[in-house]
Amino acid sequence: MTDRVTVHVHEGVADVRLNRPDKLNALDIATFEALAETGDALAADPSVRAVVLSGEGRAFCAGLDFANFAAMAGDGPSDGGSGGFGAVGGQRFKRLLSDITDREPGRITNLGQQAVHTWHELPQPVIAAVHGHALGGGLQIALGADIRIVAPDAKLSVLEIRWGLVPDMTGTASLLRLVGEDVAKELTFTGRMVGGDEAVRLGLATRTADDPRAAAAELAREIAGRSPDAIRAAKRLLNRAAGGGDLAGQYLEESRELGALRGSPNQAEAVRAYFEKREAAFTDPA
Repeated sequence: MTDRVTVHVHEGVADVRLNRPDKLNALDIATFEALAETGDALAADPSVRAVVLSGEGRAFCAGLDFANFAAMAGDGPSDGGSGGFGAVGGQRFKRLLSDITDREPGRITNLGQQAVHTWHELPQPVIAAVHGHALGGGLQIALGADIRIVAPDAKLSVLEIRWGLVPDMTGTASLLRLVGEDVAKELTFTGRMVGGDEAVRLGLATRTADDPRAAAAELAREIAGRSPDAIRAAKRLLNRAAGGGDLAGQYLEESRELGALRGSPNQAEAVRAYFEKREAAFTDPA
């Protein structure tokens, strides 16, 4: 991992923060890589039971850092060439973008998509705490979380249309799942800004809080106090159902997951702790 993303784990909760506040946490290649690597590291850590994902500074994430890519392409704005860059710079810019959009070995995603999908496939629940701006790729990262708590004055946008692009970091799938086809199309076609309260009404966010990070941390601590086996099983089942799997297969999977949980040490501990009116002492998943 790099300094683009910081991770602190305390009592089973991982506090993950985009750490480029001077750029409103805008996304460059190092940030994409850091997000994907962070997800891999957390997935391999059985002591982590919940994750809070937020951004340092004044914003959650302002989206793709076009200025950074232009500088790396070695050319500034120009009247000719491709994408607003000179002919040589435009080609370099396209090669840099291919570093993000080429399929990652052994994954169903490319690097840009994996920076989002990693939170969806993580076995632990992920809560995004959104303040300031969550634009374009920044919004798609938030949509990769299981739960989104946003500030009332936050600004969210499917901003890609401004640049003549489309959501390409798993956003088309998550938008349809969360807000439905018509709203997804309206937001994608217009790129309009959505405030925190409207985001909740549309389904882009779960709820608002004046201090999203504090609210997310409180919720994460509550989740971390539940049986990690049951929490992980619930996320697997809900992800599968949300993905549009067949009902027969979904019901069979429910039975399989329940059978694996029934009588397990953590399941028995949950029952004992409830009746003994004490905090449960769960063991980490194998």
